[in-house]
Amino acid sequence: MAPETTTPTRDLILDAADRLLGRLGFKKTTLDDLARESGVGRRTIYLHFASKEEVALASIDRVVERLCARLETLAASETPAAERIRAMLLERVLYRVDTVRDYFHGLDELFAVLRPAYMERRDRYFASEAELFARVLREGKKSGEFAVRDPAATARALLIATNSLLPYSLSPRELGARAALKRDVEALADCLLVGLVSRAATKRAKSLSNR
Repeated sequence: MAPETTTPTRDLILDAADRLLGRLGFKKTTLDDLARESGVGRRTIYLHFASKEEVALASIDRVVERLCARLETLAASETPAAERIRAMLLERVLYRVDTVRDYFHGLDELFAVLRPAYMERRDRYFASEAELFARVLREGKKSGEFAVRDPAATARALLIATNSLLPYSLSPRELGARAALKRDVEALADCLLVGLVSRAATKRAKSLSNR
C-alpha cells in the first residue's frame, strides 16, 4: 500500500481526530472541535481534508500504512518462515485492536457512517498485506518449510481466516478483552500453520520414501 503524503500538520490533525473519537465519538465531533484539538484553523484542515469523513478515513489509512510497515519488518527478519507468518498474523490483528483502544466503543457508529467508503478501500488494504504474506510463503516454499501450491491464494486465505478477529468484526466486550483476544489469535495462527507445515513434512517424507 503506497503511503499517503504526510506532513507534520496532517499528522497533527489525524492525531487530534483519534483523541476526539475516543472522547466524543464520530457523530459528535465537529470540525471546530478538530481545529481546537489540533491547534490549527478550519481553513488549514480543509487544505488537507475535504470533510470530517475524509479525516476519519485518512486515520484508517494511516493505521494500515503503519501496520504494513510493521509487517514488512517482520517479513524481512531472518527467523524461520513459520515464525514470521505467526508473528505477522498476530500483528495484523493486535496492532489494529491497539490503535482503536481509546475509541472501540464508538466503532459501530463510525463504520455505520463510513462503511461504503471504507469498503472501497478495504480491498486495497488487504492486497497490501497479502503481498507481504505471499512473499514469506514463497520463501518458505523455496526452503521446503511450507507445501504451498499458490502462495498468493494461500496469503489471501490466511487474511480471510483472521478477518473475523479484526476490530470491526468484534463486539466492544471482545475488543476490551485484549488478553483473551490474543489467545484466540495465537490459537488460530497455530491451527493455520499446522496445515502448512504438516503438508510440507508429509511431502518430504514421501520424497524420502521414494528414493
